[in-house]
Amino acid sequence: MTLARYSRLVAALALSACAFAAQAQPKTRIADLWYAHNAVVTMLGSASDVVATVARPQALPWMFRVAPALAHAQAVVGATVNAEDLLRLNADVVFASAGDPTLGAMRRLGLNVVPVGFDDYDSMLQCIDLTAQTLDTPLARERAHDYRAYLQSTLSETAQAIAAHGAGTTPRVLHVASLAPLKVDGSNTIVDRWMQAAGARNAADGLRGNLKPVSIEQVLAWHPDVVILAANAGSIETTPQRALWQTLDAVRNGHVYRNPTGVFPWDRYGPEAALEVRWAARTLHPEAFAGEPAGSMLAQTQQFYRRFYGYALSSGEAQTMLNGAN
Repeated sequence: MTLARYSRLVAALALSACAFAAQAQPKTRIADLWYAHNAVVTMLGSASDVVATVARPQALPWMFRVAPALAHAQAVVGATVNAEDLLRLNADVVFASAGDPTLGAMRRLGLNVVPVGFDDYDSMLQCIDLTAQTLDTPLARERAHDYRAYLQSTLSETAQAIAAHGAGTTPRVLHVASLAPLKVDGSNTIVDRWMQAAGARNAADGLRGNLKPVSIEQVLAWHPDVVILAANAGSIETTPQRALWQTLDAVRNGHVYRNPTGVFPWDRYGPEAALEVRWAARTLHPEAFAGEPAGSMLAQTQQFYRRFYGYALSSGEAQTMLNGAN
């Protein structure tokens, strides 16, 4: 090997080592442009490193209560984010939805963009692992590993309990994201996944995707056994279509439930999806969990936030979350 070739090889190896070292540095200035992913970053212990976020305390009050450091981040609008603003903020990494239309512009300016997203449990765990690798802190790696084990045990234990002690029925559940305008959630969604995990099936036959507008006539045709209202969906009692809703057996029989909320709505795309499975299974199949002590769900909620968010949730706060309130 000639001296010149050897020198080039040494220089190339040094450059590669520098690039690897730069990649391995913990990301201390984070821009997070996907609402749900802010809950992931918070769980992994890096909320105080977020310098720009699409999250708002008005929309996600629990998130800012659990991670008050987020209030110091610059508020941005995800769909119209100015890439140059993020450059001026010296963001080490930008987490953005894989469908964000500004991905190209951000990359052309040299920003380190990491696309994120998920629509089922496997892709959610992959997203959490990717985020932990990107953040590259001991706490992020520990919590990602711990959360994977928690979710997997939750799914397994729930399935076993329903199989062993359930009533043998599979209730048809309609998940209402909004009452006015009327929007529901169909298949190919995280909502559909937790329904299946909780021993139910989606009553919105033939509907695919999130937040789909439907008519009250379609809801009546589906005739669900159970209706679950998103925390901010509104109230059947105050909707102009109240009389039609009350023709459903689910409404007449009191099988309408308000979904809990938290750092992110439990029924949506955040780590609390694991708690959603526990809550939904106990709501839909109480007979399978009749042996649990009173207040079990309350205690599990408190344990979850202490374990994964480092937040000491009081029993009153936990009950407020379970009631779908802020």
